[in-house]
Amino acid sequence: MDKRTWSRDRLATWESGKGLLLGLVILSLLGGGTWIFFVKGLYLLPEDMCDGTLKRGTVTRVLPQARAADTGSRAHGAGPDLSFSCDVTTSGSSYLSGLARVLPVSREKWLDSYRGSGGDNRIVHVSADGGIEAVAELESGSAGVYVPCEPPGVPSYNASADYGVVTEFSVSDDSKVTGAELRQILTDVAYRMSRHTYELAECGKGRDLPAELPRYEESP
Repeated sequence: MDKRTWSRDRLATWESGKGLLLGLVILSLLGGGTWIFFVKGLYLLPEDMCDGTLKRGTVTRVLPQARAADTGSRAHGAGPDLSFSCDVTTSGSSYLSGLARVLPVSREKWLDSYRGSGGDNRIVHVSADGGIEAVAELESGSAGVYVPCEPPGVPSYNASADYGVVTEFSVSDDSKVTGAELRQILTDVAYRMSRHTYELAECGKGRDLPAELPRYEESP
């Protein structure tokens, strides 16, 4: 083989290798672009949502991947009529949804509403100092928290009623986590919403709420 032929063969080999490399790069970019297109939704959500009561890391941990996602929160009313909502929805119909309200209800009546006819067999619950109670349902993706509240501006006809911040937080049936792990996540978010609503409604008399609730596994 003369020098000219060897040079042509080497050039052809180099061009072929360059074409293969370019093809791999294009495929990689297309694959990455496809991944971003279909799953970017959750990762484009703000790091802190719903006035800091919900984290993006919690959402990506619980909800399945989605092309698009949206979040919103709203406080309405004041004192004994205050409510605070928090929602995340995705293009795949997955959701996280919470509502905290100041209501004229005692802790006992609130807890009885969760027990229903099944008693404690339907729920797990844990208590904290100051009359705080947390509940998670065993058969659904839902958790609730009760925090006693003494809001200003209570109407005279309800002056003797027990008030509390009542919060429920739930997830769609396609949650990536289940069981005890999911129940704890939902309860923790519900409690953060409760603390936030407690402050918005100006409940209590300078009482500090605990930073977090006891874990369910720590309860008797």
